[in-house]
Amino acid sequence: MAIRRALVLGGTGMLNGCALRLVANGWRVVLPSRHYAPLPADHHTGTGRAIWVEADWSKPHTLATKAAHVLGAPADLLITWLPDEALPPTLRAIEPLLAPGAPVVETHAARDRWPTPLPNHPTHHVVLTPIGYAGRTRRPTQTEITEALLHTTRRALVTAAHS
Repeated sequence: MAIRRALVLGGTGMLNGCALRLVANGWRVVLPSRHYAPLPADHHTGTGRAIWVEADWSKPHTLATKAAHVLGAPADLLITWLPDEALPPTLRAIEPLLAPGAPVVETHAARDRWPTPLPNHPTHHVVLTPIGYAGRTRRPTQTEITEALLHTTRRALVTAAHS
């Protein structure tokens, strides 16, 4: 079975649960971030593996170079949760690291304008908005965010496989 590779930008923060599930399902997950936490740098379970890479969103080309070094082959999946100002330059820098047609899953708050997606990669959005119930609102929990991301990721992978 071929190794499936994912690049998860934000995976040591709010995307941590999604990164851990990918590893548990046999993915090689590369996690560029400034700070090493909370995933172990070389978390290994079965055939899956998570590798932390020191990187800074303000230096997207350096981030891409470091990520390429540890990916070892094109990424089959990109999951992001980046600040609005960092998203476009980072996507441009890492696009060459993606396999042809690799899906992109972007997580963000609702906004007036959507970022321009990578034209050769189907982009799926997880839009986080307050949840209303009984006249009150709250933010989604970490578990709800992880489940939404995993659902969208599964849908993105199935769609990519059938295109």
